[in-house]
Amino acid sequence: MHLRYSYRIYPTVGQREALARTFGCARVVYNDALAARKDARKSGFPYPRSSDLQKQVITAAKGTPERAWLASVGVDPLIQSLRDLDAAYQNFFDSVSGKRAGCPVGLPRFKSRKDNRQSLRFTRNGFRIRGNRKLNLAKIGDVRVKWSRNLPADPSSVTIVLDPAGRYHASFVVDVEPEPLPEVQAEVGIDLGLTTYAVLSDGGVIDNPRFLRKAEKRLKVAQRELSRKAKGSKNRERARVKVARAHAKVADTRRDWLHKQTTRIIRENQAVYLEDLNVRGLARGRLAKSAHDAGWAAFRRLLEEKAARYGRTVGIVHRMFPSSQLCSRCGHRDGPKPLVVREWACGACGVLHGRDLNAARNILAAGQADRLNAPGGPVSPGVAIPRRARPVERGTHLGDLRPTGNRAAGVGGIPIH
Repeated sequence: MHLRYSYRIYPTVGQREALARTFGCARVVYNDALAARKDARKSGFPYPRSSDLQKQVITAAKGTPERAWLASVGVDPLIQSLRDLDAAYQNFFDSVSGKRAGCPVGLPRFKSRKDNRQSLRFTRNGFRIRGNRKLNLAKIGDVRVKWSRNLPADPSSVTIVLDPAGRYHASFVVDVEPEPLPEVQAEVGIDLGLTTYAVLSDGGVIDNPRFLRKAEKRLKVAQRELSRKAKGSKNRERARVKVARAHAKVADTRRDWLHKQTTRIIRENQAVYLEDLNVRGLARGRLAKSAHDAGWAAFRRLLEEKAARYGRTVGIVHRMFPSSQLCSRCGHRDGPKPLVVREWACGACGVLHGRDLNAARNILAAGQADRLNAPGGPVSPGVAIPRRARPVERGTHLGDLRPTGNRAAGVGGIPIH
């Protein structure tokens, strides 16, 4: 499976200027290729192939006075920008044809130099890790890296990211083998919420840290200062960076907390079951800020990724399952209840239930039943056959992302050479 290992880098002033030129050249190549394909579509011609586009917007363009400055940067990031355009078109076609699940994906759009997040990618031909622990980038030089852990294998590519807060990151893609953990007997169902972040079927409770809510006062002051600065001025740019750094601190803190919680859950349980919440719908209502602050989607994604790596199982229970209406003791359905009802007694057996704990136990039972009835499961009731979650490759999440950058687990040290 592919993992991303992200590290802070500290380029010098000259290297920042070289990176800025490379960011700009990669953006121009991307926009020129996109314009060429749009013109071909309007004229009724077939889409130009990637090889033809490379000759047109890179090789031939370097010989023109308007694009002669493309020769001042490495060619590898320029070629990779065309690969990104191909991927964007492929995602659009897959979305239209139904091959791609999730939200509809639109046609690629032109990139703007005013985007606060810039990125470019180097393949094996464009970078190497030197013996002095510096990252050498083609036509940029040796960049100092803050190595916080070892790389488990030789990286196949590195993406240089400039985030809105002005920080530079190097995100390496490495190919590693799964590392199954010793099997355990425990399985857990999780009911997510806002009052408490999560209630586990074994009685555990995870409090909601509310990182954004706690930082609102500081964010409010920073955004008020930004709104008072003249547009286009240097003072406004400094105020914008201050706001971005405040938001980045919240996002980094939340991401670190989510990694710790999901790692602990995966290590302690052989199977984890969650409810398929309609996060997109909740994010459009009056609880939008709290739903975004909770980061339920990131919590689920991290569980799935770590389950795939460590040989665990993650099951998703359908969102229409009445987890809050069923008695976890006898199975009697009492009907819907308003959110203010936090405890209720079963009308059939009289057992007093806590709303969230009862829902977590019902999610556990429903998830286990799905595993028993799934294709490939045991013929008769018994111990379910454990199935490892599907491997997932994710991009770098450094404040966007989606995230995320996800940072794989590892130990501190220096990189491999």
